This record gives sequence, structure tokens and C-alpha cells, in this order.
Amino acid sequence: MIVDQGVLPTRGGMLVRQLRSELRWMLRRPRTLIGLGGLCLVPIVVGFGVWLATRDEGGGGGAGLEGILRGNGLVLPIFALFLSAGLLLPMVASIWSADGLAGESQHGTLRGLLIAPVSRVRLLVIKFFGLAAMSLFAVTMMAVVGVVSGIAFLGNDGMLTLSGNVLTTGQAVGRIALFVLLITFQMISIGAVGLAISACTEHPLVVQASVMAGFIVFAVLGNLPSLDWLDPFLITTALPGLLDVMRDPMPTEQLWDSTFLAACYLVIGLSLATMRLVTKDS
Repeated sequence: MIVDQGVLPTRGGMLVRQLRSELRWMLRRPRTLIGLGGLCLVPIVVGFGVWLATRDEGGGGGAGLEGILRGNGLVLPIFALFLSAGLLLPMVASIWSADGLAGESQHGTLRGLLIAPVSRVRLLVIKFFGLAAMSLFAVTMMAVVGVVSGIAFLGNDGMLTLSGNVLTTGQAVGRIALFVLLITFQMISIGAVGLAISACTEHPLVVQASVMAGFIVFAVLGNLPSLDWLDPFLITTALPGLLDVMRDPMPTEQLWDSTFLAACYLVIGLSLATMRLVTKDS
């Protein structure tokens, strides 16, 4: 009994140390820091650009983007995240998934991990944890910077929704938090597909190019009217539905549909990565 009590904490402590080590390893890479910095610049640049374009208009709201965002700074984090979800966030997710397995293989460290007396499924769980944690961290950082930049540049009169209603600051923060979770899940699902590709090659650039090429092809297919029957299967066509968080009352059908589609990509990606990793010999 004494032995059993000692073994369980040891195994649990080892897993915690491995997860912590994975996060430290990811955060110490220059490309991670550059990627995080670039993402945080998006809401700052957008907020400053809108402020610069409207500062001479007095109290007028203007037209287009200026009219939507002026005095409505809490919309900025959602707008910045939505813009980034079309290219920047998938690119960052592809980089992290590429470094997770293909990067380890390229540097010769994956072979040592595979021959170690540690479950390969556990290794994949650790890599996926790093991807998920960094995705949530990146999206949350963008949202926080977006809120601060939006209030600083554009003011805060509540959140004007797409339905024309105005939400209080507390309600707006809740909508922003929900959007952060939804975008993070989309990003993680793309990263899971990247992990599946990463398990099949030792070249990180191949993973990044494959994920981004697939994402761009999906976006093109989603814009072809003759291929509308593909829309329910393309993750890119589900992204606009996430903007329903900006409506009041908030419809949930498209939110559920986009989340379910992302979950399908997540399951497929992790399943393929597991199948490849358990049979990988080097």
C-alpha cells in the first residue's frame, strides 16, 4: 500500500514535469516569441489605423469600418481575431504542430523519445497539450491587447452588436471570452491536422506548407458556387458563422455547427497522428 501511494504521485509528477517542460521549450523558441508579438500587433495596428482615420471627423461616426468601431472599442478584439483566423492564426498553429513532431525528428531528438520506455500516445498527448495551451495563450493575448487598444483608441460606449443593440461592458466581455474559446478551438483543430502531417515527415516546412496550402484551397473551394455542396465539410466556410456572438439575442445554430465541424477535424487529425506515431520506428 505504501508503494502504491508512492508510485502514483511519481507518475503524476512526471507527467506534470513533462507538460511544463514542453511549454518552456515552446516559449523559448524565437519563432514562438516572434509569432506572439506579431499577433498582438494586429489589434494595435487596426485600432490605431481606425483612430487615425477618424480623429478629424469630430463626433461623427463616419461610414464603413470607421462607423462601426468609433466609440465601440470592445468590438476591436473580435474584429482582430476574426481577421487573423483567416490566415495568421492557422499559420501559427501550423508552425507549432510542425515543430512538435517533425521538428523533433529533424533535430534527431524524436528517435530518443520513441525508444524511451514511455507510451507514444502519452508523447502525442504532451505535444497536443503544448499546441492547445499555446493556442489559448496566443488568442487570449490578442483579445486582451485588443480590449486595451480598443478602449484607448476608440473609446468604450458598450458593444454595438450586429443587431443594433448595445451590450453593457460586462456582457461585452462575456461575448469576447466566448469568441476567444471558439477561435481557440478552431485553431487547435487545424493544429491537430498539422500534427498528423508532422508525424509523417521530418521536415517542418512540409507541414507548414501542407496545412496552409490546404487552408487556402478550402477557402477557394468555399467561394465557388458550383461547389456549394462542399461547404458543410470545409472548416473555412464555418468561420463567418462565429460572428453570431456579435448579435443580440445570440443565435447558436452556426456556433454549434462550426464547433462540431472543428471537433471532427480534431478527432480525425489526432487519430491519424496516433496511428502513425504508434507504428513509427524512427
